[in-house]
Amino acid sequence: MQLEPIASTPFNRTSAEITDAEAGALARTTVNLFNAWKLTEAQACTLLGGLSARTWARWKEGKVGRVDRDLKMRMAHLMGIHKGVRHLFKDPSRGYEWIKAPNTAFGGKSALDVMLQGELSDLAVMREWLDAERSAW
Repeated sequence: MQLEPIASTPFNRTSAEITDAEAGALARTTVNLFNAWKLTEAQACTLLGGLSARTWARWKEGKVGRVDRDLKMRMAHLMGIHKGVRHLFKDPSRGYEWIKAPNTAFGGKSALDVMLQGELSDLAVMREWLDAERSAW
């Protein structure tokens, strides 16, 4: 018996990329989310990978410039985290409070403390944890 060759499926990388227009929308939504979470300027800048305070101030004014790939991914993870929290807590205010509350699942740290470690992977881990919690229901 002769095996048939494996047909390759083309991978279209551009379809998964966040466009500049989408990045602008993500930035505006991130500003709103951070306001709901009641973050400090320093916390906001840390979660956004060391974004400068000046750039953050421009974002809050609605002036979003070029957004690099790392920042796009950070915002995508933050939106995933927000979605996960909204699924866990039907009352949005409880979810916003949960972000800052100590949690035994994180060794007594809050979700925000975990995310503020500054690495993109910290956001990814929090998003994965929330997805797993949601799936466990």
